[in-house]
Amino acid sequence: MNATTLAHRGYAPTSAPLKSARKAEYDVIAGITSRLRSAIDARDFVKLINAMHENRTLWRKLALDVIDTGNLLPDDLRARLIYLAEFTEHHSRKVIRREASAAPLVEINTAILRGLK
Repeated sequence: MNATTLAHRGYAPTSAPLKSARKAEYDVIAGITSRLRSAIDARDFVKLINAMHENRTLWRKLALDVIDTGNLLPDDLRARLIYLAEFTEHHSRKVIRREASAAPLVEINTAILRGLK
């Protein structure tokens, strides 16, 4: 092995480039949304409950991030995201009681995905 080969190896990237925060958010929301859709399409209530648990956890974390005083999003957007988090929590309870469809949860996530693009 010569010095040039060693130099190339020494300065070569050691891992894949990191994702941006927006891309990471997009991927997480897209994955959960896909699992929600899949459970709805399969009419699999157990899968739906699991996907909704993930979705509720996501929205709780988003709400905590949005209410943080250091969050730089505009106030009106922050308020709308908090409302969506509250709606998601409330509507998920209705779906669990089999009083409502989970489709609005997919629609909300899909709208957020469009906004992140």
